Amino acid sequence: MTDIRSAVAQERSELAGVLAGLQPEDWDEPTLCAGWRVRELVAHITMPYRISMPRFLAGMVRSGGNFNRYADRQARQDAADLTPAQLVDCLRQNINHPWKPPGGGYAGALSHDVVHGLDVTVALGIDRQVPSERLRIIFDAMKPRQIKYFGVDLTDVQLQASDLNWTYGTGKPLTGTAQDLLLVLSGRSLPPNHLSGRAAGRFTAGVTR
Repeated sequence: MTDIRSAVAQERSELAGVLAGLQPEDWDEPTLCAGWRVRELVAHITMPYRISMPRFLAGMVRSGGNFNRYADRQARQDAADLTPAQLVDCLRQNINHPWKPPGGGYAGALSHDVVHGLDVTVALGIDRQVPSERLRIIFDAMKPRQIKYFGVDLTDVQLQASDLNWTYGTGKPLTGTAQDLLLVLSGRSLPPNHLSGRAAGRFTAGVTR
């Protein structure tokens, strides 16, 4: 548990450093999360540190109990209300925050931060490599229901990491770095040249499937 908490803190600290180095115009660039710019994405990452439980519950009621609808509304509101500097400072001030996603534990918190960090860095073409030990924690804790949540069609596909001893599924090989395959599992479409294999087009943005 201590190791996972440390990994979460390190991931948040490193991500805060990346975000602090962005140019002002980068905050309005799209991320791998459809419809969210960098500012909405970072507002979402920091939402658990800023939103009290009563405010969260009230927002869920207004959104008809739909978390995705609520999260989108909250991210857009916060992105409009807070400056990039305030968002980065919020992340830095909560490096050791004990937040965990419901049912996900601290491995889920790590996955949340890693995936959303990659949503930014991969979209912006920033060559940041998530340490393999953090990716291993995420993969080892991953449950089928979590993969099902994103609705990814992995029929006849076996994910094969090129930089980690890890595979998932059965079928034709789809090869990429471990962090790129984590994005595939999370329902993201990647930029060209991140994946290789006959099924690569199914998971690549702008490629006819």
